[in-house]
Amino acid sequence: MKVIQHSKEALRRALISNSTELTKLFNKYTDQERRLLEEGYKAGQPGSLFQNITVHSESDWIPAHPEQPQDFESFYRDLSRKTPDASHNAIYIQTIVTVAETRCTFRINSSSHNLQILTGDLLRFLENRKPKDAFCIVGITMIDLYPKDSWNFVFGQASLSSGMGIFSFARYDDNFYSRSYAGRLKKQHKLKKDDYSVFDGYYNPPISSTLLLRSCKTMTHEIGHMFGIRHCQWLSCVMQGSNHLEESDRRPLDFCPICLRKLQAAIGFNIADRYKALVLWMEDGQSKTSKTDGVVCHSGPDLPKPTQDFNSSKLWLQRCLEVLENDL
Repeated sequence: MKVIQHSKEALRRALISNSTELTKLFNKYTDQERRLLEEGYKAGQPGSLFQNITVHSESDWIPAHPEQPQDFESFYRDLSRKTPDASHNAIYIQTIVTVAETRCTFRINSSSHNLQILTGDLLRFLENRKPKDAFCIVGITMIDLYPKDSWNFVFGQASLSSGMGIFSFARYDDNFYSRSYAGRLKKQHKLKKDDYSVFDGYYNPPISSTLLLRSCKTMTHEIGHMFGIRHCQWLSCVMQGSNHLEESDRRPLDFCPICLRKLQAAIGFNIADRYKALVLWMEDGQSKTSKTDGVVCHSGPDLPKPTQDFNSSKLWLQRCLEVLENDL
């Protein structure tokens, strides 16, 4: 295992930069907000809120995909990144309920023997339904995906320039790779083009706490990309790339200070209010309906929101709030 550890000065430059303009912007944060963001300099120390990145094998993202690290200044001055405006300020999450409605191509995976749908067709489906006020639209499904015939599968695919993405959470079910997985077809099917009856009654795994946590990480990560935030190589962060499920599970649910500043610059929010809203959502896990900052989430009488696996994230957020609400 390798620990990626940056010097305090390197982290300071990545967070604040040496630019007078961006330093002035940083100084507009409250003392408490700056203290929280500067906690990143203490990564790896006992009691630190933030941790260094650990690389467990050569199959992890960073050794497998060399990338130029993106500091705050690079993000801020990137002319190609998109920012919400008064006319395009909503994030839409679209469930793919009826495959037949999408008219997309599908197949049976030769290894897992489960049904898969083609990502490109789903992106075109979303494009035709993207509301005028959308900053982005993200489709989600519990059916496995593939991007082209030569690929075994893909967790998702996005068009950042168009503000669209499609993602499957099927493989986040702990039983997906088991031979007893209920989504495996029990007999050989000869699929016919445009015959979507094969999806009638198709298996949807129960929404466990683990599956929900993994799904929230993926959605946070991918929507972060749509704001122009690239893969994080500074500290342990939800924006780290991941090549496999074990590496994805290692990522925290929230942003490191550098990526948090990028998101805050793109959207504009009070950090404490963000963390309070997240804690409320986690604590409200078993109720039928929760309301956070005007967004209403319905879990239904028979569909509680399982948030047991979010407990460590909730405790971390509460520690951050202690920093943000302490005048010392």
